[in-house]
Order: sequence, then C-alpha cells, then structure tokens
Amino acid sequence: MAHNDIHEVENPLEKDFGHNWVNSSSFLFYLQVFCILAFVLGGCYGLYTHRYKGKPEVAVPESTQFTPKYK
Repeated sequence: MAHNDIHEVENPLEKDFGHNWVNSSSFLFYLQVFCILAFVLGGCYGLYTHRYKGKPEVAVPESTQFTPKYK
C-alpha cells in the first residue's frame, strides 16, 4: 500500500458548529455585526418616522421671555 493511497477519514466533528471554533467564531462575529447594524438602522428609521413635525403653539408667560415684561 503506497503512502499516497491512504486518505484521511473525515471527522464529522469538524463540521459541527460547537467543535469547529474557527467557523463558529466568524459566524457569531458576523451575526453580532448584523444584529447591531439592524438595531441601529431600525432605531434611526423609528426616529425618522416619528420625528418632530412643526412647531406647536406654546403659551410663554411674558415674565419669562428674554426681555421680560412686568406689570
């Protein structure tokens, strides 16, 4: 039997998520980046859709203005 004829038997644990830390760590990193990006973009979209529209008419007492008017 020649040396080139011997093939290594594939280990099923190499394809397992918990045992292959290289693939699992990169997957978890990209999953974390995607979740943070989705959370930030969702928050920005929520703030954009519920943004403050127009100025309301607020009654300001004359004594609290920049140039107060006293009676």
